[in-house]
Amino acid sequence: MAVAQLSAAPRPSAHPLANPGYGKRSAPDQTPRTGRDFAHLPTREASIATYIDRLADESDLSIKTLAKHLPYGQCALATALNNLSAAGHLRRVRRPVTVDGCPRWVWHTFFSRTAHDDAWWNAFLAGRTPVTERPVAQAARSTAYGALARLGRIDARLTLSAGECAALEEEAAEWFARGAGEAQLVQALTAGLPERVAHAYAFVRARLLAKLPPPPEPRPQSPAPRYEVVCTACGEPGGDGDELRGGLCGGCWGGRPTLAVDEVRAHAGRLRAVLRTGTRMDKTEKGAGT
Repeated sequence: MAVAQLSAAPRPSAHPLANPGYGKRSAPDQTPRTGRDFAHLPTREASIATYIDRLADESDLSIKTLAKHLPYGQCALATALNNLSAAGHLRRVRRPVTVDGCPRWVWHTFFSRTAHDDAWWNAFLAGRTPVTERPVAQAARSTAYGALARLGRIDARLTLSAGECAALEEEAAEWFARGAGEAQLVQALTAGLPERVAHAYAFVRARLLAKLPPPPEPRPQSPAPRYEVVCTACGEPGGDGDELRGGLCGGCWGGRPTLAVDEVRAHAGRLRAVLRTGTRMDKTEKGAGT
């Protein structure tokens, strides 16, 4: 039933961006978007997750801003974000930067439509390769395959079969690996066509190889930024992330010991008595309520 409610989520087109360097960050290793990405979540969480998933990077994900654009109050949104964190869809992080010689913290919220476990998040945020592998959906065709399949719509002389597109997919993908866009690829394949193309497959393959752009200049590798994970609920740092469970600290997850109900009632009774009589509680009485 949660999926049926997703269409009710507001459109994110008018959602504001955060200050430069802050806001949403899309996590890697996500499967392609489908209509059932959040079907495993309750209706409220699924609607909020769908909305956040559609937002551009650097969008403001503060609770106050989300409350202005979603039909939920701030308390409900805070609870929902905690639940999304526990379900593996987001993590709150911060990293130190220096601006005009002054150190400061920059805050981000990493979001993934594909749920990941704590081990994956800890590895990714520490700058290591994620420890889990998720296969790419077989139904998803690469950008290269799609560009080749659309050639016949642009010019019927370059119509390719599904098998021919698959056979040329690797050569076309190399264009994108070298920084070319789809428009550049299509232009190179369709410009100046002869009046008759006897064999579309051989013609396209020859142009893919002959007009292949040069490889890009190597760029110096900069170390991946290491983020400090903070509790999604209270914002307290969690060290290297291993101290957090589902992005939540022990207290926000429910791990801190609490007083029994009768102890709370007894302490409340002592406080009421103090208020009535105006006397102070001694240290023994105070300790009984801590």
